[in-house]
Amino acid sequence: MPEIKRSVKDSVFTYLFSQPEYARELYLELHPEDQDVTETDIKLVTLENILTTGQYNDLGLRVRDRLILLVEAQSTYSPKIALRMLMYLAETYKEYVEEKKISLYSDKRDDIPRPELYVVYTGKRKNVPDILRLSDLYEGPGSVEVEVKVLREENPQQILGQYFEFCKISDEQVALHGKTDTAASETIRICLEKRVLTPFLTTRQKEVHDIMRTLFSQEAVWEIERYNVHQEGRQEGREEEFAKGVRSMRKAGLDDAKIASLLERDVADVEAVK
Repeated sequence: MPEIKRSVKDSVFTYLFSQPEYARELYLELHPEDQDVTETDIKLVTLENILTTGQYNDLGLRVRDRLILLVEAQSTYSPKIALRMLMYLAETYKEYVEEKKISLYSDKRDDIPRPELYVVYTGKRKNVPDILRLSDLYEGPGSVEVEVKVLREENPQQILGQYFEFCKISDEQVALHGKTDTAASETIRICLEKRVLTPFLTTRQKEVHDIMRTLFSQEAVWEIERYNVHQEGRQEGREEEFAKGVRSMRKAGLDDAKIASLLERDVADVEAVK
């Protein structure tokens, strides 16, 4: 069954840190000792598509050809993030080798950028480890290890702390208004009022609003798809599942006429769902 590949929060994360000034702020938060770094020292190397299922990584940065930073934004904990990071890192190195025309079979030593892997965790689970390791997923000794550092909410005056606050406000507004245009508008309004990501949201308010609105609509469409797939595979409980699908789409902000059109049902059938 198809799955939603991106959420509002990780899409805003990717958009935020793809901007050179904020990429530099993020790097300096992780490496405060390197104050001389400039925006031009940092190259965006986020992958566009590396898996047949259509997965993307959230953020890849290459700093002075000496360091590769891969950073994922996650609101749901998964111990498999280390495995995914290994796949992202391998593809990122592959692109680096091709760009620099490095021979993998010569006897010449070629320095490659050192990797650092991070996950920005915005979920509510308390017992998430500080480090996620590939070896946690297999038994016995292995030849490859991957370590991913988990970043949690820290200094609210720094860029990551600001992003964490944006996520909190977004969650609160979705809880109040559902995945709707109102939730998107209110999230941005409250962030600006509280001076959260103010320069970013002030100059790119429309773009962020469009990202949120588009993804909310996408999630509503996927709710329909999930419903239809379920209906094809199960004959019992059809009306109960129909009602559940209608309620999900209403919560996402679709009116009854639109729901009826998408489900190819009469409006009266939809309105009958309480």
